[in-house]
Amino acid sequence: MNNAIVLVARILLAHIFLISGVGKLGAGYAATQGYMAAMGVPGALLPLVIALEIGGGLALVAGFLTRWTALALAGFCVVGAVIFHNDFGNQMQMINYMKNFAMAGGLLLLYVHGAGVFSVDARRQGLSGH
Repeated sequence: MNNAIVLVARILLAHIFLISGVGKLGAGYAATQGYMAAMGVPGALLPLVIALEIGGGLALVAGFLTRWTALALAGFCVVGAVIFHNDFGNQMQMINYMKNFAMAGGLLLLYVHGAGVFSVDARRQGLSGH
C-alpha cells in the first residue's frame, strides 16, 4: 500500500507544475514574462521555468531522477515564494507563499524517501514491489 501512496503523492505534487508550465505556453507566455519583469526577474528565464515545470512534473510522475528533480523543484518553490509571493498584506499572495513552502516540504520528503517501487528509478536499480 505504501508504494501506491508514494506514486499518488508524486502525481499530486507533479500536477501543479505540469498545469503551470503548460499554462505559460501560448497566450500565457507574454503575461508571465511581464509579471516576471515587473518583479525584477528577467523574462528571458521563462523558457527555463517552463522546462523545469513541465520536465520536472513529468519526471516526478515517471519517478525518473526523482530525488534530484524533487530537490530542484523544492528550491524553485522556495525561490518563487520569496520573489513572487512576499506581499503579506495581500491574503492571496500570503496563501501562495505558504503553498509554495508546503509543496517544498513535500518535495523534500520525496527527496529523502525516493520515488518508491512504481518508478523508473526503481526499475533502473532492479527493485520490484514483491
